[in-house]
Amino acid sequence: MYKSATRSFPVYDSLRQAIIEQALKPGVKLPEDSIGETFGVSRTTVRNALVRLDAEGLVDLQPNRGASVAVPTIEEAHDIFEMRQCLEREVMQRLCAMDPKPIVKALRAHLAEENKYLHVDTTRSIRLAGEFHILLAELTGSKILANYVNEIVSRCSLIMARFAQAHSAKCGLDEHTEIIAAIADRDAERAIARMHRHLHGVQDRALLKPDDAEKNNVSDILARYVTPND
Repeated sequence: MYKSATRSFPVYDSLRQAIIEQALKPGVKLPEDSIGETFGVSRTTVRNALVRLDAEGLVDLQPNRGASVAVPTIEEAHDIFEMRQCLEREVMQRLCAMDPKPIVKALRAHLAEENKYLHVDTTRSIRLAGEFHILLAELTGSKILANYVNEIVSRCSLIMARFAQAHSAKCGLDEHTEIIAAIADRDAERAIARMHRHLHGVQDRALLKPDDAEKNNVSDILARYVTPND
């Protein structure tokens, strides 16, 4: 029992990462048996992970129809971005009221990772761009705020996979640099303005496009996310 419960976390983490990195696209079916075979776990373990992802809005789990990666509507996309503006405004206000030295040090280290993979690994670049915002929230020291930002950033990644015409990592990197500079100066008004502009830029890039006709095998995709369990 205990082993089965703990093994659901690697499945959850891997599925979540594959969705955030846009390897698993919106609408892709997530068959429990194939996922279980890929990770060497039971269907019950896989279902536990899918139920958790369904609660976070990343997976659509329907009775008697199985699970698939959630397909957000354009209306949901606008609503989520509006809520994200509110959350990240609060993050900026809190960080600018704190000692900037440890905050800026952590953010610049993350920025170096973003720059490292900018033209090398698109999937990792996408993930690191989102994790920058999660790190900002974590640095406030508020677990509740960090959890909300974590969830909404993940859902924005899903929205970008569904609607965005292109991932513009270079724009994001430059904007992240400006945000760090404002925090370093403890200039809340400037930090909020830079974040507001940054998120609007991300939202503006989320333009409707035709569905990708390419069909990928879920097992092949998830095999890249399996971690040896020795």
